[in-house]
Amino acid sequence: MEEFILASGLSAFATGLGAIPAILLRNTTHRGKDMLLAFSAGMMMAASMFELIPKSLNLGGYEAVFIGIFLGMLILTLLEQNIPHEHIERTNNNEYFDIKMIDRKAMLIIMAITLHNIPEGLSVGVSYNSGVEGLGLLIALAIGVQNAPEGFIIAFFLIEQGVKKSHAFIIALGTGFAEWIAAFVGFWLTAVASQLVPIGLAFAAGSMLYIVYKELIPESHGDGYALSATYSFTGGLLLMVAMTWFF
Repeated sequence: MEEFILASGLSAFATGLGAIPAILLRNTTHRGKDMLLAFSAGMMMAASMFELIPKSLNLGGYEAVFIGIFLGMLILTLLEQNIPHEHIERTNNNEYFDIKMIDRKAMLIIMAITLHNIPEGLSVGVSYNSGVEGLGLLIALAIGVQNAPEGFIIAFFLIEQGVKKSHAFIIALGTGFAEWIAAFVGFWLTAVASQLVPIGLAFAAGSMLYIVYKELIPESHGDGYALSATYSFTGGLLLMVAMTWFF
């Protein structure tokens, strides 16, 4: 039990570790911003297509994938339609955090990655209580490695919107909290949670695909740096595939 608490916690809060490079980045140029947007899109695409959807297929079949992806895209559509389309002034000198500072795109990404963390947390909990020796630790390590770049994506978008770096770090770290809670749920409700995992994984994939195609790719091509963005997208995709393959 102690190993489960420690491993699931470190895995979930690896988002904070991933946020550090984004915090250390200086102000980016238009080209740099577009490349980072495309790079993030590539990572999210790879996570969806090579990690979440295959796992969902293996655990629940095509029906779970279809239901999960449809629900994920539907929920993100409803969220986008109900999040105010605000544009904020860039200022890193705010003493207090105001949720209104986070614009529509950044809020969607935070929600998508938080939703994505829930089935991953369930997977960790179910794996630890599966009776298969070493499986829980392996799954926790693999998911922890993948959580780090997600923390980078969240922190980068928040900082770009003018949110203080310390607040961006806290929010990125906090998105992992949902995963840690889900891990405990999965551990204690193994039979029920194991049935929800495949739909949850596909749900996460659907929400991520929505973000990639609706927001990230169009914006990364908006300033005339489409070629640089294309190569960055491929680089992000290949990095996430490598992380999935080796971990």
